[in-house]
Amino acid sequence: MAATKEEIVAGLAEIVNEIAGIPVEDVQPEKSFTDDLDVDSLSMVEVVVAAEERFGVKIPDDDVKNLKTVGDAVDYITTHQD
Repeated sequence: MAATKEEIVAGLAEIVNEIAGIPVEDVQPEKSFTDDLDVDSLSMVEVVVAAEERFGVKIPDDDVKNLKTVGDAVDYITTHQD
């Protein structure tokens, strides 16, 4: 069963919290991973791997560079879920 956008945001918030120590409530769709949430490229790889496992999607490296904001990631996951 596909996750809702709200569930994906909540899941990404938990992942970013675990990897980067960012408070869950700070992870919002309009936030930039690098500028607002201070997620560096190494941490972003960890976020992507965790998101792939959690939501059952594959995010190719070429697509990761297009995921600038939490909302970008939510939209990507929403459209690529089984």
